[in-house]
Amino acid sequence: MKKGNASSLVGSRTTSDEAQTSELANDTVQRHWQGVVKRRSFLKGISLAGATLTAGALMGKPVSGESTGRSSRLSKADAALLRFAAAVELIEADLWQQYNELGGVEGGNPAYIAALSNLDGDMPQYIADNTDDELSHAAFLNAYLASRGAEPVNLDEFRTLPSSQATGAENIGRLTNLLKLNVDLGWYTRYRSKKNPDLGARFEGPFEIKNQAAIPINDTDTPPNTIIPSASDDNPGSSFSGDAARMQAIANTAGFHFAFIEQGGASLYPTLAFKASDPEVLRVLVSIGGVEIDHFGLWHDKGGNAVSQPLALVTDPITGLSFPDLNARNSELDQTNLILPEPCEFISKDLPRCSVIRPTTTANGGAIETIQAFTDDLLFLGQSAAFFNFVNQLAAAADSVSGGF
Repeated sequence: MKKGNASSLVGSRTTSDEAQTSELANDTVQRHWQGVVKRRSFLKGISLAGATLTAGALMGKPVSGESTGRSSRLSKADAALLRFAAAVELIEADLWQQYNELGGVEGGNPAYIAALSNLDGDMPQYIADNTDDELSHAAFLNAYLASRGAEPVNLDEFRTLPSSQATGAENIGRLTNLLKLNVDLGWYTRYRSKKNPDLGARFEGPFEIKNQAAIPINDTDTPPNTIIPSASDDNPGSSFSGDAARMQAIANTAGFHFAFIEQGGASLYPTLAFKASDPEVLRVLVSIGGVEIDHFGLWHDKGGNAVSQPLALVTDPITGLSFPDLNARNSELDQTNLILPEPCEFISKDLPRCSVIRPTTTANGGAIETIQAFTDDLLFLGQSAAFFNFVNQLAAAADSVSGGF
């Protein structure tokens, strides 16, 4: 059993640390973004044969299950799209492995598993499956890049962040931080709204999750054998106290973080796919992207269980975060079972509303925006300047690719 002190992992991460991480990220984002427009102009000069899909590729030619063009090298543009996707999948695989070690089917932290199971009894299985999916995406994308003559992505040198010291966690270096998060909940409102961020709308979440752990920190802060009540009318979330309330709040945070991560992938993959010029690259991006959308739909549903009865109103005794009863507000923007995307403005405000994934523009759902969202989430808290420089180079290269159609 691992022992530790919560302050040694979280208390030492001061506001100045967060500011330094944000400053590093913002500096590199701005520097790389400046080159995006220039590179887009350059890429528009590439011959249409190499930069766009032909009408025959889109409509006239049947596509067999086994590609016939496997030996050809990827264009620089298509490789940039897939290299960024591979980096994101490595990042996602890292965070999902942390969740799986503690709360998956073979997870090693009984109290965390029990708290997650208050969101849904099958949560451990879903976590294990989501982890397997992200690992498969990362492995496939890197193997595919190599098979088409492009350089795979390796982030191993950046696995330097500390692990949870709680029972069940492996004591290894990480790419991502789950010990202190600011989880953006704007997506919750966005998918219930008739507005679209690609047409200028901006959204606030129904409540705030700030400086909150999404996994157990150590066994002192969150004892692994804590008895977690099964939420019911007789044992509502509002009655949870002490270690049980702390662990449940951490599990609830995880539920919303799952959805935050996967809604980002739901927007990123179509945004990248629109830029692909090789039909097989388009197939790869659309096929993986569909799974990300499936993940988001799952976690959107489960997160809502944390803010509806009987589990609603759990309050973290350490941070003071309280999970409200959103259904008590009697508003469609808060209603927890409205998990299917509300028809919204799309393409033009003059057209009928349509139920779609949003955003899907480079400015709002592209690569640079993805890295910025992860940074604001504190997912990269403590990462090095070299890490930010590397991932932002990949992001700028992907966003610089002009449309493939």
